[in-house]
Amino acid sequence: MIYVSPIVVGIAYCLLMSLIKEPHRRRFNAIMLAGAGAAYLSGGGFGPWEVPFTALMAYVAYRGLESWAFIGIGWLLHTAWDVAHWLKGQPILHFAHDSSMGCAICDPVIALWCLRGGPSLIALVRRWSGAGRTADRDHVSASS
Repeated sequence: MIYVSPIVVGIAYCLLMSLIKEPHRRRFNAIMLAGAGAAYLSGGGFGPWEVPFTALMAYVAYRGLESWAFIGIGWLLHTAWDVAHWLKGQPILHFAHDSSMGCAICDPVIALWCLRGGPSLIALVRRWSGAGRTADRDHVSASS
């Protein structure tokens, strides 16, 4: 379950973000990325190196205001930072030992969605379900 839950959280994040219409969805995700970039500041697992990483993430998030690719790259950078913290034993949530590992599993799910342009997953599901119903109706009509 420790590996499945973060994937479910990543998918849920993408579904919830799908409720926001473009271009606001991209801009909101850039802001979320900037916040994620500062998530380790309070723990300071890498001491002063936390500050340049946060600055890098702020720059990538700023570029993400106009580019889904930068947001996706930012989530991958955060994944690498999660792995480094997990290996060092400095989790993002000090009371949850495997929280950085969970974040490192969740973040690439979000990154893949972003690298695909942050499409509305809700619209995608509606198209799939609508296409399936249309095909069923056509099949019933043809066999009558």
